[in-house]
Amino acid sequence: MPKVAYSEQEREHIRASLIATGLALMSQQGIQHTTVEQIYKEVGISRTFFYSFFPTKEELIVEALYLQQPKILAYAHKLMDDPDLSWRQGVETFLFSCCYGEKNGIAVLTIEQQQQIFGRLSQKNRRIFREKQFRLFSQILECFGIRPERERISLFINLSLAVMTLRRAIPHTLPMLIPEAVDETVSFQIRSIVDFLEGLRNTDLSEQ
Repeated sequence: MPKVAYSEQEREHIRASLIATGLALMSQQGIQHTTVEQIYKEVGISRTFFYSFFPTKEELIVEALYLQQPKILAYAHKLMDDPDLSWRQGVETFLFSCCYGEKNGIAVLTIEQQQQIFGRLSQKNRRIFREKQFRLFSQILECFGIRPERERISLFINLSLAVMTLRRAIPHTLPMLIPEAVDETVSFQIRSIVDFLEGLRNTDLSEQ
């Protein structure tokens, strides 16, 4: 006979399992290829019960992105602490790993997914998302040895997400761009971002 009532502790455990499972699947096969059905079947609950936790797939995706943030920060610290990598090599490796997230277990949104998710978030949840996003990129800059001033963080967010999004937008969303040159384009943009960050870091070091 199926269980019809769960304690709050059990519900919290199931919710956490749904988020963790969703992130694992999205990191492995991409957000667009991960379905609600795959997630709730993996956790072992029904479709109806799933929607008692998350009314939409988009709300689960946002929670999974929050769960991913400490892992991304830990990866940045790991690269910065690697004695075999120079500062520049560590930063470039980090940005490349994020751009090619599906190869490195990192879930990154396409343009369409960003539009869809933000279109469904409430004003309050949009504000929470921005706050968490700002805090993550601030911590990444600190990890890179760069003073996390507000204007710097905002620009770093835009530069980083622009190259990650562009990599996923060619050729389907941006068909006029040349798909054969996408990897070279990403490499050029990442080098430019690292040049910018290195300039900030040198400025900070000179002021110490």
